Amino acid sequence: MKLVKKFSTLTSVFSMIYLLTSCGTIMHGTHQSVGISSNPSNAAIWVDRTYVGNTPIIVEMSRKDNHFVQICLDGYQPYEATFSRQMSGWVFGNIVFGGLIGLAVDAVSGGLYMLTPDQVQAEMRSNNIAYSKNSKESYIAIVLTPNPSWLKIGNLVVVN
Repeated sequence: MKLVKKFSTLTSVFSMIYLLTSCGTIMHGTHQSVGISSNPSNAAIWVDRTYVGNTPIIVEMSRKDNHFVQICLDGYQPYEATFSRQMSGWVFGNIVFGGLIGLAVDAVSGGLYMLTPDQVQAEMRSNNIAYSKNSKESYIAIVLTPNPSWLKIGNLVVVN
């Protein structure tokens, strides 16, 4: 009976040490809500090569990792963004109150970090080129994927 009581007391003490020393994890958690929107809306969002939904959306991202986001919409060039982790201000709370134990807990759990930027507004660029038939100006455009409806008028040739 005494052994069970000692084990219970020890477990409680270690739980309190854990909770009191990991300031970042307690104050803002291990995940961050990130708002992602686009103009025009309803673009597909891929976070770390995993489809998460269409814009506008709020995505929960792990604070301990960097994340690559790609926003795609038919007829528009893909928009890419990188969310990188940076030290949170709660690091100083750990140094003052939690010491090395709190710092270690927050580093492992991700509570030590915050993601930047905290939101993205993607301005999608059209793959189509606007031109005027009455204009005396010429346009040259390089595109990754040509529109099949475009009229091919020639090829660029390298001249030495």
